[in-house]
Amino acid sequence: MSETRAWVRLFSGKRLDLLNPTPFDWEDRDLAIGLARTYRWGGHSAWPLPLSVAQHSLLVLAMRRLSSPALKDPKAELRELLHDADEGLLGFDCISVVKPFLGSAYRDLTAMLENAVGLRYGLAPWTPEEWKAHKRADRIAAASEAVHVVGWTQAEVRRVLRIPYTPLPADPLQKMFGGAAWEPWSPTLAADRFLAELSGLTGKAGQGGSASQHLGL
Repeated sequence: MSETRAWVRLFSGKRLDLLNPTPFDWEDRDLAIGLARTYRWGGHSAWPLPLSVAQHSLLVLAMRRLSSPALKDPKAELRELLHDADEGLLGFDCISVVKPFLGSAYRDLTAMLENAVGLRYGLAPWTPEEWKAHKRADRIAAASEAVHVVGWTQAEVRRVLRIPYTPLPADPLQKMFGGAAWEPWSPTLAADRFLAELSGLTGKAGQGGSASQHLGL
């Protein structure tokens, strides 16, 4: 083992080497917990709790399902759900304007984690059309979170955040789960809901079981 510790111990007891990740390094619950304890918007919120990446991921998936009824492929839905999975493994969601200051090493690190996630869950690369539809949903989700969760005004969303989309008036997740619209969930609730969706989609996509089964080994 290297003298420099680059691994973290996960809830399952597994060790994830952040500088050399493999698809075998975590369990699904580890990922759900990581995403539920990783916060968007620098951890700031107008609510008692900050917004987790797990809740954001479920929001983007719900939006894609609503905007594209043809999105029936569980593997496509799985890719939407896991679009920020690397942040849950790293435990860090960097605000976008700071990323360029972190340099190429940070980009390489996130790319390695993204690759491990893609291998584990059998995610196909985005097509240009799919990526465009995903980014639109992701940006509308961000605009909605900025207004309803953090407290930005709609004018600030366009002028300061430079998001050219109108925030959603209604919270798509409220219809699914109840509760107050746009209220951030507790880490436990976010992890449970994310894990339930992940388990359902991996089962439908034929990706259930261990990482070895995912990779056909």
